[in-house]
Amino acid sequence: MNLLFGNAYILLTLTAFLWGGNAVAGKLASVDWQPFTITSVRWVLTTVLLLPFAWKYLKRDAAVLKKHWYVLVLLGTFGMALFNLCMYLALNYTTAINVAIEQASMPVMIMLANFVLFSQRTSALQVTGLGLSILGVLITTTAGKPHLFFTKGLNFGDAIMMLACVFYAGYTIGLRRKPAVHWLTFMWMISISAFAMTIPFALWELNQQPFAAPPLKGWTVIVYIILFPTICSQIFYARGVELIGGNRAGQFINLVPIFGSLLAIVVLGETFHWYHLAGLILVVGGILLAERFAVTESC
Repeated sequence: MNLLFGNAYILLTLTAFLWGGNAVAGKLASVDWQPFTITSVRWVLTTVLLLPFAWKYLKRDAAVLKKHWYVLVLLGTFGMALFNLCMYLALNYTTAINVAIEQASMPVMIMLANFVLFSQRTSALQVTGLGLSILGVLITTTAGKPHLFFTKGLNFGDAIMMLACVFYAGYTIGLRRKPAVHWLTFMWMISISAFAMTIPFALWELNQQPFAAPPLKGWTVIVYIILFPTICSQIFYARGVELIGGNRAGQFINLVPIFGSLLAIVVLGETFHWYHLAGLILVVGGILLAERFAVTESC
């Protein structure tokens, strides 16, 4: 266990795999769940599940929480609630492969935010690598015709997913302000914050269309989402950022398209087009270049 939590590369690769699975699970869930309702159910069940394990640590960390509670509320709002509200909505209008590949835009957003807000140094080759990644995203979202982005923009699902990426980039930047609390305290606080944020969205959605109990398959997807993309991946990602910093950790998000695309093909039977391959090649090339020439970052 110490080997796992001391190795950022293993943690962040596992995170990318679980996030790729989240896009596929979200697509499966869109058949049986409304997007805002599933997000709210996800976080309330996560909160309930974690509470017995987190209780003693919440009491132990009470003094720190009293001083820094707002940081965890903001992290839960941006990284957990708004990102997932947008992602599950997007999956009703675009493919799981597109959603997976679009998440490769996050490192660019993280780098820009770090540069503007914290004057964090970035090498020219790192910028080049991230540029390749964003080109891969454009090729994917425009079905191999990136020039259409400047004339027709993105379809609704892809545009909403890009907004989701903005929210998660904000979360990653915010992790540098994460107070020193136990990981169970951290997870419970961001989970309860995410649930609170999703309530008005879910109530609005339920007012538009009454809730219909999903079949067993729908609940199975929820269980997977809670255990793996929700709990395990967030712990892995937060620890990875702690070990090597936001810029370098953000590069591993570029692995999400690879895992997500493969899972979408195997599990969902989605069609893999040439422009998906081109996008993936650019994304992978970008992450390798950016990681190879990353400027050492202070955590």
